Amino acid sequence: MKTAIVCANGKAGKLIAAEALARGLDVTAVVRGENRSGAGKCIVRDLFQLTADDLKGFDVVIDAFGAWTPETIPQIPQAVAHLCDLLSGTDTRLLVVGGAGSLYVNPEHTLCVADTPDFPEAFKPLAAAHDEALKLLRSRHDVRWTYISPAGDFQPTGERTGKYILGGEELTLNSKGESTISYADYAIAMVDEAVSGAHVGERISVVSE
Repeated sequence: MKTAIVCANGKAGKLIAAEALARGLDVTAVVRGENRSGAGKCIVRDLFQLTADDLKGFDVVIDAFGAWTPETIPQIPQAVAHLCDLLSGTDTRLLVVGGAGSLYVNPEHTLCVADTPDFPEAFKPLAAAHDEALKLLRSRHDVRWTYISPAGDFQPTGERTGKYILGGEELTLNSKGESTISYADYAIAMVDEAVSGAHVGERISVVSE
């Protein structure tokens, strides 16, 4: 399976690349500079300079773009829009590393995590950007997308347990009543979806066991 990982040098991207390589996938890293992902193949190009020809022939493209500063956070939905435009009308699936703020906390799906009183004010711009990206994907019926939300506590250096619980649109808690997952276990879920293609046109979520 030919898989392109966009922003493969990032914290999430590196772990997704490592997981995909360990499973024998044909991985190409898309990076802006020196390839530090471990993938033997790479495209050295800024995400926003990618062309449709760059992504031609891939079975899956994984968007692992991350942003944390006020200047770069708006690029999260912009990145999704650009990749959608490049993959429009093709069979290539687009998998997006999403956010947890847009997960629903009520059965009516009218209240999101980011709307709750205890949600930190500092994270609201980031949550809003990820939510905008998800809404954009929902409007694109010309792209075979899947959006994968992590748990609320998304841990860059958490351990790889090899297990996770697959959820849907609502915030899911584990057996300890927690919403947490490591980047490493999230990478397992991402590669599982890349291989299975079980949730095209859907948002799914993952939490540690």
